[in-house]
Amino acid sequence: MTVLLRPAQDSDPAPVGALHHRSRAAAYAGLLDPATFAGRGPEMLAEWWTERWRWERETHRMTVAEQDGELIGFSYIGPSETPGAAELYALHVDPAWVGTGIGRQLMIKALGDLPRYQADRAVLWVLEGNKVARRFYESGGWQPDGATRVAPVNDTPLPQLRYTHPLG
Repeated sequence: MTVLLRPAQDSDPAPVGALHHRSRAAAYAGLLDPATFAGRGPEMLAEWWTERWRWERETHRMTVAEQDGELIGFSYIGPSETPGAAELYALHVDPAWVGTGIGRQLMIKALGDLPRYQADRAVLWVLEGNKVARRFYESGGWQPDGATRVAPVNDTPLPQLRYTHPLG
């Protein structure tokens, strides 16, 4: 299987939003009422990513994974509010491609790109109840650092854990 990892282009944020919607709906199925996704369809996330990319494209980096021209995953990195850290803000894979190694490729690429932010470590936030994602990150060398927060996902407050990974 040949997968192309490439920097995002201006045409990518809308399809990224649609993929993000599919990924969240699958990954958070046991954590959120599925009805919360109905009012926040792929169009809403497409608009959100398009707007975010417009404002952050100079300071953040989006990498997309595609096979035969089909978008199958993406990652999004940038500077962090956490002192001394850069952040992996998003890593999502189309549910049909979960378990194929695409996520691992995107994580390795992100870890290779994060040092550009001149930080000693990388951080990310993961839903406390998302055991699959937690195992995935832990197998990639990420560890919880003890920081927690409660943040809304589809207007539902959910506990999150911060993970960290050394850079360089």
